[in-house]
Amino acid sequence: MVSKFLLPGIAFILTLAFGFSVTHVGKPYNVALFNVHKLIALGAVVATVIQLTNLLKSADALALIIVLLVVAALCVIALFASGALMSMDKLDYALMLTIHRVAPVVLVIAMVVVMLMLKGGLS
Repeated sequence: MVSKFLLPGIAFILTLAFGFSVTHVGKPYNVALFNVHKLIALGAVVATVIQLTNLLKSADALALIIVLLVVAALCVIALFASGALMSMDKLDYALMLTIHRVAPVVLVIAMVVVMLMLKGGLS
């Protein structure tokens, strides 16, 4: 089970690493770092969706799992949107940065609970 999420997990860690690099370089953002950050994030999303789709085909789709996956999807959307808005200096930067920092935490919690439920670790 864990091996199925190794690639998405590595991609998520790389996304965080490049995100921190983009932040530490400061504005204006380094175009190469920023684009690598976005592309790795997109790859992580695609790899995760593929793995979850395969797992859900063989598991009982409980209502809680579906709710957690919707929460995770909303977090991903919030991450992409807040990142884009921060890079364009749209809206309140501090608010967008807060969203961009909180969403990955909620995303990880939701995905860990989903994986535990699919594995049978949570009832």
